[in-house]
Amino acid sequence: MNFRDILQTASSNMLRSKVRTLLTIIAIVIGAMTITLTNGIGTGIKTYLNQQIGNLGASNILLVTLTTKAASPTNGPVKYAYNPNVTVSSGGLGKEQLLMNLEDIAKIKSIHNITSVVPAHSLSPDYIQGTGSKYQLTLEQQFGNATSDMVVGSGVNNNSTQNQISIPESYVSVLGYSSNKSIIGKTVTIGVTNPRNIHFNVIATVTGVQQKNLIGESTSFANTTLANNIYHIRTTGIPKTLTNTFLTAYATFPKNLTTNQINKIKSQLTAKGFTGMTIKDEESTLFSVISAIIIVFDIFGIIALLAASFGIINTLFMSVQERTKEIGLMKALGMSPHRIFALFSIEAILIGFWGSLLGVVFAFLIGSSVNAIGKHSFLKAFPGLSLLTFPLNTIVSVIVGIMIIAFLAGALPALRASRKDPIEALRYE
Repeated sequence: MNFRDILQTASSNMLRSKVRTLLTIIAIVIGAMTITLTNGIGTGIKTYLNQQIGNLGASNILLVTLTTKAASPTNGPVKYAYNPNVTVSSGGLGKEQLLMNLEDIAKIKSIHNITSVVPAHSLSPDYIQGTGSKYQLTLEQQFGNATSDMVVGSGVNNNSTQNQISIPESYVSVLGYSSNKSIIGKTVTIGVTNPRNIHFNVIATVTGVQQKNLIGESTSFANTTLANNIYHIRTTGIPKTLTNTFLTAYATFPKNLTTNQINKIKSQLTAKGFTGMTIKDEESTLFSVISAIIIVFDIFGIIALLAASFGIINTLFMSVQERTKEIGLMKALGMSPHRIFALFSIEAILIGFWGSLLGVVFAFLIGSSVNAIGKHSFLKAFPGLSLLTFPLNTIVSVIVGIMIIAFLAGALPALRASRKDPIEALRYE
């Protein structure tokens, strides 16, 4: 009996007890569908966040802060010690927020492969105004080449001497413009008040309108020129010791550096008392949380597969019991124990294959329906987000993984069948 004959025999044997086999396959379908759906959600969200986070800054930039020390909450109040670099201390309940100064910038610049260091200034303007009313504005300085996916226009240009700003799509109509395209190239007024309570109007040109996204949906981005002008106004009249202090800085390194070279920069920063994080590091932190949630959901699928494994064992044990004489006849006709083992193992693998395949198909149909419905309803605010994404490698992994589980579950009954004594099997009633 060759492999093709074994496969055909296993397929027909699987259908001998249709109800028993069907119930086992249904359990596998539930497990496979659950795991595929949860991983589909994880992949969809990660893909979208990866796109959004990646657009918030260049990949060759390190966000650098002074390394803080967490105080133990069991120690009670922390004794005060003057430190000009500490801006906020939460005592025994959190971390001190350390301020960097120009000396720290020089230390960062001295590290090999750091090409430039730019302080991240807090902008905090009063409002933004178009052709009508004034509205609150969250404004951040842009570091990198683009702010976000643009509906129209482009991100701000940090090499330009012109004040530039990109705004979220939700601001277009309230600033007095009828369409996204009509605001491109127009100017808006940004209100800024200095420490002496003197008000200034800063004029900036709109370069792009950002798509709605999960990150910074209401945040506008300023180019370096606009950020510097606003920061100059906000710090005019305060001591220079406070003007030249900031929480974070952005350090740029060559794009062609290897991972080991980037890690070496981080190590050197750590040795000098700093913490450096790239966009990928921030992604990893966020994605680890998402992965942990997905694992929790996957456990439900694994429980279903565990139940299905016992179903496979039961199905094959019953099959071995019912086909004892048949097994004895096959052995008497010269069929080897290895081929009998293969016969029952393939039957188990086929049960796993059909269950996992149907589970993946149902998951795909559910995911397609959810994405289609969500696109016009609860996902409408997030263009480009496919809540459930099913890459081929995930689908193949689920099917192959469940087939392996099915094989392991069927190994014991298959082994029992292969070891049956042909004489005793033929005498079995």
